[in-house]
Amino acid sequence: MHETLVLVSAWMAGTVLGAFFFGGLWWTVRAGIASRQPALWFLGSLLARMAMALSGLYLVSDHHWERLLACLLGFITARVAVNRMIRSPENALRATGAGNAA
Repeated sequence: MHETLVLVSAWMAGTVLGAFFFGGLWWTVRAGIASRQPALWFLGSLLARMAMALSGLYLVSDHHWERLLACLLGFITARVAVNRMIRSPENALRATGAGNAA
């Protein structure tokens, strides 16, 4: 029971890490496009997001591969969730080809 709680906690931590990572990426793209120096936005964001994600994965895993795997699954779960949240309806139609009926 204790190990299950630890793995669920690692999955939740991975979800938070992934939400921060991919949400930050989305925010960086939006801010970088409007910026006069987009390279600084992208480089700074990459370094900050990678440092946070790798540090978080290292701390959560605590040298246990099972915790690392659960954390990575949470990270991937957050990626899917962020992608679904930021997708606009017209982009979703274009991606499926439903908007191309002639």
